[in-house]
Amino acid sequence: MKKVFISAIAFSMFTISCKQPQKEATSMVTPNAAFNELLHSYNEGKLELNPINATYAGDNRFNDQFPNTLSDEYVLKTKDFYTNYKAQLDEFADDSLTESQQMSKAVLAWDCDMALSQNSFKNDLLLPINQMWTINLTMGQLASGSSAQPFKTVKDYENWLTRLDKFNVWLQSAKVRMQQGIKEGYVLPKSLINKVIPQFEGLATTKVSDHLFYSPIKNFPESFSSEEKKKLTSDYTKMVDDKLIPSFNAMHEFLKSDYLAAGLEESGISAIPQGKEYYQHAIKNYTTTNMTADEIHELGLKEVTRILSEMEKVKEQVGFEGNLKEFFDFVRNNKELMPYTTPKQIIDNFNAIHEKMKPQLEKLFGNKPKTPFVVKQTEKFREASASAEYNPGSLDGTRPGVFYTPIPDATKYNVFSDEALFLHEAIPGHHYQISLTQENQDLPDFRKTLWYSAYGEGWALYTENLGKELGLYTDPYQYFGMLGMEMHRAIRLVVDTGLHAKGWTREQAIQYSLDNEAEGEASIISEIERYMANPGQALSYKIGQLKIRELRAKAKTELGDKFDIREFHNQVLETGCIPLALLENKIDKWIVSKK
Repeated sequence: MKKVFISAIAFSMFTISCKQPQKEATSMVTPNAAFNELLHSYNEGKLELNPINATYAGDNRFNDQFPNTLSDEYVLKTKDFYTNYKAQLDEFADDSLTESQQMSKAVLAWDCDMALSQNSFKNDLLLPINQMWTINLTMGQLASGSSAQPFKTVKDYENWLTRLDKFNVWLQSAKVRMQQGIKEGYVLPKSLINKVIPQFEGLATTKVSDHLFYSPIKNFPESFSSEEKKKLTSDYTKMVDDKLIPSFNAMHEFLKSDYLAAGLEESGISAIPQGKEYYQHAIKNYTTTNMTADEIHELGLKEVTRILSEMEKVKEQVGFEGNLKEFFDFVRNNKELMPYTTPKQIIDNFNAIHEKMKPQLEKLFGNKPKTPFVVKQTEKFREASASAEYNPGSLDGTRPGVFYTPIPDATKYNVFSDEALFLHEAIPGHHYQISLTQENQDLPDFRKTLWYSAYGEGWALYTENLGKELGLYTDPYQYFGMLGMEMHRAIRLVVDTGLHAKGWTREQAIQYSLDNEAEGEASIISEIERYMANPGQALSYKIGQLKIRELRAKAKTELGDKFDIREFHNQVLETGCIPLALLENKIDKWIVSKK
């Protein structure tokens, strides 16, 4: 998954060297300097509004900032910002812009429209915390000292303290907003609240010296003087003991009492005010299409049927006697597919997958990122509720992209889908797509950190199908793992719309998944609760993948011998994350130009 990070913080990066990404096609029109200035100003404004995004991008100017996104002032400021820039776009006629600038204009218009639409609902304001996606979990990652927030200088340490002071204000505001949410009917389902409670319990009860937010003190750079270490240790102790732990404790007490008591019995977003309208907005936001919930649900049912047929072939190939559901159970519980005893062995296996396919990458990709890449185990504090994910490297490539994989128990880790998982989260999935975007000097800065889930997740899912072309899936169980992951995304079309538009319960969605895929029950429960927490996001994978597949087939049919898979992939990747309609227009123009 992207959570590529998927809240507001979703970008990426990796190894290998080589050529610069191709430039977007440009017309003979001279680049409009005033329009470029507008794009620059827009990007600067967005970084100020979202300083955590800047930190993840490697822009350290805002490392001490954390705006209270739950304040009325921030909500109004955000609305004014996007309204203003949307209006300014009308001042630039398309014929005064290069083709690249026209694409940027269309992307910026979409960005503004979606932000204003999101701003018109109260969800972000009154549902600020869930078990998987929200900013408190991002802050925990940063607090570990091993993520994007730098801890190399005394100033870095002081910046984090300042940011924590403002984060503490946000925590207190979150409780107030959630109390308001109870009164207005905006509350999480009980099952999700029960997952959030232990997250805050650990932060509320851990002693300072062992606390997650005290972690940077345990890793002082050698260059720090004893005086500097002493002062920072005192300051961090006070911050954690006097401010953060009391706020975490207040939230924990509130969650397990008043909030849990008010928690929804229903599982879908339709149970809250304007829930139906919000879900249609979420569908458009995440799929970048105008599809309806019913259309997506039916598409999902068809894809599930198709993939089940492919799975039957693998079952027959390995000689399993029994029905497909029994084969799912066999794969889930097959001890031969659980060969490891330590997390390091699992990490090493992912690196071995990369080495295996390296010789084939040249055949499919002309452009490869320079940004380094690493595989890491998901941090313990969030591992129980986390899925595998990719976190982007910095814009300048000095911080690597990271593929995080949760390993709660290495002895129970099943490897059957590892090849497909690596293709999706790492190479050539999120790492290629995001890193090439960030390294492309022809793109304006604001487009280097944009995230449209249908494109980003659609690309990553598309790359899972490249396994055989990359020398993988020689083991039928790994191929079954790829089918399983594709099935997982097809099921999402059914259960996400089922939960949020058709009145399905959490239990119905869990059972549907158990009946149609080989994931274990604990994993499926975590996934279903993920969809409950972020309606619509899970739809983006399959919708995007199917569109990219469709465009590849169209180009191959129309171009015949002129079709070059490397060039097609360059065309898809060089523009960065864009809505699917804009990608389709671009590929159509490319096809015409090649004839």
